[in-house]
Amino acid sequence: MAQFGDLFSVKGKTALVTGGSRGIGEMIAAGLLANGAKVYISSRKADVCDATAARLAQTYGGTCVSLPADLSRMDGIESLAARFAEAEPKLDILVNNAGASWGAPLDAFPEAGWDKVMDTNVKGVFFLTQKLLPQLRAAAAEGPPARVVNIGSIDGLKTAAFDTFSYGASKAALHHLTRFMAAHLTRERILFNAIAPGPFPTWMLSTGVGFRGETENVDWASVGRRNPSGRVGSPEDIAGLTIFLCSRAGEYVVGQTIACDGGAVAAS
Repeated sequence: MAQFGDLFSVKGKTALVTGGSRGIGEMIAAGLLANGAKVYISSRKADVCDATAARLAQTYGGTCVSLPADLSRMDGIESLAARFAEAEPKLDILVNNAGASWGAPLDAFPEAGWDKVMDTNVKGVFFLTQKLLPQLRAAAAEGPPARVVNIGSIDGLKTAAFDTFSYGASKAALHHLTRFMAAHLTRERILFNAIAPGPFPTWMLSTGVGFRGETENVDWASVGRRNPSGRVGSPEDIAGLTIFLCSRAGEYVVGQTIACDGGAVAAS
C-alpha cells in the first residue's frame, strides 16, 4: 500500500539557497523554512543577507543562517563552500539561484556584461556544486537522495523581449548543465533539476519593465496581463515547485527543466 503522509515533506532537511536575500531566492528560502527545513542563504551583500535571514527566521520560525559570498568569483565560491562545511556535515538541498543580468544594445554590448553574467549564472553554479559535493554525497548516503535545483529562466527556453544577450544564453547553458550533471550524479543519488521561472515580482524584472527596481506599490497587474495566466507568479508558486522537487514526491523527476511561468513558454 502506498504511503502518502509525508509525500511533500522537507521537514528536518538542510538547505542552502544562493541569491536568497531577495526575489525568487527569498521566496524559495521562505517556503523551505516554513515547511520545517533548516535554511542557509547566501548573497553578495552581507548586510542585506544578514537582515533577510533574521527576518525570515522571525517570520517563519526555525533556523535561517546568513553566509554572504560573491559567487561570480572563485574565491567567493570556495569561501562559501568552506564556511558551509564548517557548519554542516551534509547538505540535503542546494538551490543555485544566484544570478546576474545585463542589458545593452547588440552593437554596444560589452565584454564585461558577457563575462559577469556567464561567471555568475553558469561557472558559479558549476563550481559551487562541485565544492559542495562532499556534503551532498554525505546526505545521499544517509537518507533520501540529495537534491540540486538550478534556477534558470524562460529566457533560456525562448527569445526574450529585452537586449539581455548573455542572460538568455547563460540560462540555456544552465538548463543543459542540469541535464549533464544529472547524467553523471543520479547514480550517486544526487538528483538535479532546473526551474525556468517566468514573470515574478522581483527586483530584476522590475528593472526590465521600467519600475526601476521597485517591487512594492507598482503595477504588477499590468505585467501579468501579458501572461496567459493573467498574473505574475507568487511566492507559493515557486516555493511549491521547489518543495515538490526536493520532497519524496519528486524523487523520480530527474534532469528536467520545468517552466514556472503561467503559460508564457507554451504561448510563445
